[in-house]
Amino acid sequence: MNETHDIELGPLKDLIGVWQGDVGIDIAPEPEGTETNHYYEKIIYSLVGDVSNAETQNLTAVHYRQTVQRKITDKVIHDQTGYWMWDSETGTVMHSLLIPRGVCVLAGGTYQGEKDDENRTIINVAAKINDPDWNIIQSPFMQNNALTEEFSQQLIVGNGTLIYSQTSMLNIYGRVFEHTDQNELVLT
Repeated sequence: MNETHDIELGPLKDLIGVWQGDVGIDIAPEPEGTETNHYYEKIIYSLVGDVSNAETQNLTAVHYRQTVQRKITDKVIHDQTGYWMWDSETGTVMHSLLIPRGVCVLAGGTYQGEKDDENRTIINVAAKINDPDWNIIQSPFMQNNALTEEFSQQLIVGNGTLIYSQTSMLNIYGRVFEHTDQNELVLT
C-alpha cells in the first residue's frame, strides 16, 4: 500500500469521512405484503490506499461501515461493511459488500465522469446471480429462503451530500420482491 498523497481516488474522492442521514426509507418484504421502515444511519468511509493485484492491476480502495437504525425503535436493522474500489486504467468502479445474513455482493460498473446538475459525482454499480463478472454469493439458507437475484445501486456524492438508492430483487415468501433503500446523508 502506498502513501495517501500519491493516491488517485477518481470518483471515490468525495466519499472519505463520516456521513449521517435520517430520511431513509426501506421498502421490505413481509410474508403477507410489504413493510415500510423509516431509518437513520451512519456510514464511515476510510481510505485503505492503493492495492496491487498480480502486479498488473492497480486499485484504490476505500473501506466503509454502515449502521442503519429504525426510527421508531432505534433498533439496528442493517449492519454492513465492505469496500469501494477504483481501477483508473479501465474506468471500473467496484463495490464489495458483506451483510451478516450470509450474503456477499461484488457489484461493478464503468465510470465515465458522470455528474448531476450540481456537479456531484454519479456512480452506478450492479450485480446479478450467476453473472460471470459481478456476482452475488449466498449461504444455503438464503439461497433457499431469501435469494437475492439482482443488486443495483446508485450513489450521488459531492458538495457535502451523499444520496444513494439501491434495489435488491429478492425471491422470498414465494414471490419476487423489489426491496429498495434510499437515503440522503451529510458529511459531519
